[in-house]
Amino acid sequence: MKSSAIIQTEIGGKLILDDIDIPSPKDDQILLKIFSSGICHSQLHLMHNNRFERPLLLGHEAVGIVTKIGKKVTHLKEGDHAIITWVYRTPKKGRPSIEPTGVKYKGKLCSGNFTWAEDVLINSEFVVPISKNHPTDITSIIGCAILTGAGAVMNTAKVKPGNSVAIYGAGGIGLATIKTASILKADPIIVVDIDDIKLKFAKEFGATHTINSSDIDPVKEIIKITNGGVDFAFDAIGLKITNEQILPSVRSGGNRADNTGGTAILIGLPSQNMNLDPGLFVFGQRQFKGSLGAIYPEKDFETFLRWNKEGKFPLEKLVTKRYKLDQMNEACSDLKTGKIFGRAIIDL
Repeated sequence: MKSSAIIQTEIGGKLILDDIDIPSPKDDQILLKIFSSGICHSQLHLMHNNRFERPLLLGHEAVGIVTKIGKKVTHLKEGDHAIITWVYRTPKKGRPSIEPTGVKYKGKLCSGNFTWAEDVLINSEFVVPISKNHPTDITSIIGCAILTGAGAVMNTAKVKPGNSVAIYGAGGIGLATIKTASILKADPIIVVDIDDIKLKFAKEFGATHTINSSDIDPVKEIIKITNGGVDFAFDAIGLKITNEQILPSVRSGGNRADNTGGTAILIGLPSQNMNLDPGLFVFGQRQFKGSLGAIYPEKDFETFLRWNKEGKFPLEKLVTKRYKLDQMNEACSDLKTGKIFGRAIIDL
C-alpha cells in the first residue's frame, strides 16, 4: 500500500512529504494508521547523522489505530488503539540493532522506524495497547518525552518524598522530569535554564525554585539553596556544560559504606566529551548515571495515562504547538531555534 510520509533523502537535507510503499506486515510487525505523533529533538540529531542510509524515515512517538497485524502478534488486534514508542516491551540485553521495516521510497529500502506518516509499519515490540477512553493526540508524547523524563525520576533515581532534585533544562523532557518529581513529592525541585519564559513555565509544572544560568552560577546557587547540594541532579539538555554541572550539584558523602553522596543522571543526548574532577566520585562517594528510556512500557504507560486522567500530569498543558505533515520543515526549524515551549505534535 502507499501512504504519505516525511522522508529525508540527503544527510542534513530538507524533509520531503511524499508517498512511501508499505508491504504487508511480517509475522512480528504491526500496521497502524496514525492519529498523532510527537516531535522530538533527537530527530534533529538523526537528520544530520551519517550512520543511517538514506532515504531516512523519522519519528518515534505516536498514537494510532491498529489496521493489520502479523501472524505472531498476540498482544494487539485490529481496531485497537496503541502508543508507538522506541523502548522494547520485553526485556533485552544490550542495545539491539533496529532492522529495516521493509518500507521503500521510489524502490529503495528506507532506514529507521518512523511515526511521521499517515500509516506506520513497525515491529510489535514497540507498540503498546491503550484504552480507547484516552485522548488520541496529546498521549502521543508518552512514547518518548514523558517516558524519558519520568523514567529517569521513577526508575533510574527512584526519587522518594522529600528528596531534593535539580533539573537542568525546561524543555519537553525537562518538564516531564519536573512534573514527575513533583508527583513523587520531591522537595525542593530546582530548575535551571537560560530562558525566563521556560523557567516561568517550569513553575507551573512543579518547580519550587528556578535559576537562570545566564545570570548566576547554577552549581553555587543549588548548593546555597540546599545547604550542600541535591540528592539527584538531572541533565535534560545534553550539552557539555550541563553534563559537567550536574555532578558538582549533588551533595557530598564521605567515608563509610552508608555515607554515599548524591547522584547525577544524564538524560539528554550528549554531543561532546566532558571533563569531571575524579575527586567528586571518590571523596564524596557521588554517582553519575545515564538514563535511556528507563521504563517498563506497559506498566508505566498505564501510570502516565492514569496521572493524566486524574489531572496530576496535564499532557494538554505540555503540548504547546501543533503542526501538519506538510509543515515539518517549519516544525523542525522552530524546534531548533527554541520557538517551541513544552512539546509539539503532528495532527493527522
